[in-house]
Amino acid sequence: MELTDINTIKDLLSRNGFSFSKALGQNFLTNPTVCPRIAEMGGCRRGTAAIEIGTGIGVLTKELALRCDKVVAVEIDKRLKPILDETLEGFGNIEIVFADVLKTDLSALIREKLGGYEDIYVCANLPYYITSPVIMKLLEERLPIKAVTVMVQREAAERLCAEVGTRECGAVTVAVRYYSVPELLFRVNRGSFMPSPNVDSAVIRLDTGGAARYSVSDEKLFFRIVRASFSQRRKQMLNPLSAALGIDKAVLSDMFVQCGIKPTARPEELKMEEFVALCERISAK
Repeated sequence: MELTDINTIKDLLSRNGFSFSKALGQNFLTNPTVCPRIAEMGGCRRGTAAIEIGTGIGVLTKELALRCDKVVAVEIDKRLKPILDETLEGFGNIEIVFADVLKTDLSALIREKLGGYEDIYVCANLPYYITSPVIMKLLEERLPIKAVTVMVQREAAERLCAEVGTRECGAVTVAVRYYSVPELLFRVNRGSFMPSPNVDSAVIRLDTGGAARYSVSDEKLFFRIVRASFSQRRKQMLNPLSAALGIDKAVLSDMFVQCGIKPTARPEELKMEEFVALCERISAK
């Protein structure tokens, strides 16, 4: 069964009485080249395991199963069960968990279902509306995974993979760079989906398997600083940061100078090392 053929998809959905859910951001891939590339560039191969988030009708699930020893897919829409029973028939290395990934204990899931694997990869075609929450959950929980390879809205991909200290940078950029090494792999045009979204997409990979690139003595404080700084991202960061941390502006300004940061700096002007230095200076006050 060719799962990216439009007529096949329409017949499959019609026979099962399935209609797309706008609330779940469902757009099924019809470009046959995309999912094989995600699976291969995501690191999937024999001896490894994969976690998929959101199965759709199983296009990426199938490609992962052809390469990995075991695939665990987390899918929120139980209406897809009879469809997946048909499209993934014959694959004994796939297990589908019907659950909301944002409410799922992924550490427990990995222990219970993928405990014997050292190399675990996450691959997904993420609905646009949960891109940042899912990615941050995967990174913040410090799961035993090697990389996260996901397709997201193109604008989000560019923001997530931007360099810290550039105009494209935001709070989520700093967070992604703190936990991983991001890379924009390739772009996917809007015509590659059914129904077609109003924006183009891109596939990114976040490598998480190496040693931590940055370290601070107080991570909660670090991310409070980042969030407050970018709350008014085009404006000077001194005012919102002073208000958020309850530190007098003159005192905070002196801390900026001690870290080699201009008191008039905007958050998009700071490098990661400067955010780290500022966190350590404030932590030591």
